[in-house]
Amino acid sequence: MGDQAYRVIVIEDDQDVALYTQTVLQKRGCVVQVISDPLLARAAIVSFEPDVVITDIEMPGMSGLELIDQIRAERPGTPVVVMTAHVSVDYAVSALRSNADEFLTKPVSSADLFSVVTRLAERFRRAKAAAPPREAVLAIGAHPDDVEIGVGGILAAHRSAGDTVTILTLSRGGRGGEADDRQHESLAAAELIGARLFLEDLVDTRIGNADPTVGIIERVVRETQPTIVYTHSNHDRHQDHRAVHDASLVATRGVRTVACYQSPSATVDYRPNRFVSIDGFTETKLALLRCFGSQAGIRSYLEPDFVLATARYWSRYGAGAISCEPLEIVREAADVSVTRSDIAAAVRAERERSVRDGEARA
Repeated sequence: MGDQAYRVIVIEDDQDVALYTQTVLQKRGCVVQVISDPLLARAAIVSFEPDVVITDIEMPGMSGLELIDQIRAERPGTPVVVMTAHVSVDYAVSALRSNADEFLTKPVSSADLFSVVTRLAERFRRAKAAAPPREAVLAIGAHPDDVEIGVGGILAAHRSAGDTVTILTLSRGGRGGEADDRQHESLAAAELIGARLFLEDLVDTRIGNADPTVGIIERVVRETQPTIVYTHSNHDRHQDHRAVHDASLVATRGVRTVACYQSPSATVDYRPNRFVSIDGFTETKLALLRCFGSQAGIRSYLEPDFVLATARYWSRYGAGAISCEPLEIVREAADVSVTRSDIAAAVRAERERSVRDGEARA
């Protein structure tokens, strides 16, 4: 085993199986967390950061195969072992199609279980070591849905790449609807992509470009330590957007990459110089915008046809892309064109290498 004990999450509603799996792995030096309710697994994966996840297939509330999709979205590249008493070919095929790394049939011998966990954990750690550092992303908006309209696709791409994403919304949008409704909508959108949300309560249409706006942004910057910041452009008709732009540039002066997104109130002076492909993430962006149901029928720019047409228009400047989101780059020391998971890619490469090595030995 490596310098640090392998960390394993076991998701299993059968207490006897869970205890057996936990005991086998703990006796061999692993750190194990057992979860009986799959609905609690997503939060545990974020906080525990496992090297391997072991899950049953049939559990109350969510199947293990559904859970694999959540694991992949929350922590790309994490090895997943599906363990079940069902030995049918259909189950095995379903597990493999859902990107499970191993399919084990109960009862599993202690030697086989530990061997699989060790092999997958070592492969995952090698892949993480070979992958470039993850980015910490902070997206700042004056009102609910500003960030999601401007960089919803880019944020979804960052999460797919394993980056952390924080959304800071400086008002609850009281002039655009019921503040409580818009708060719940903002929370739902953040949860959809696994982003952290800071929702402040500055007065809508009266946000200033000095304190308290600067102080709020500085506090979030200190807490999240972003490497990339997305914020409003100053080429905008809305006074709150311009104020947030000014305050953001002051509060994020130590952040190496800052870019400005387009809002529906942007002026003709908005001059993007980077066009980031969101191919593969347009449906996620539309899902984010659907979270803001209180604005449906009020704001035409939230309509799917409008959103897709805008992204298609900007793709004329993005080489080979079908859909793009535009950015004005203020300063840049990081690649904002993140559309894949380098860790996941490294894991796949490592898996393919292992298969080739096994065939060569055979």
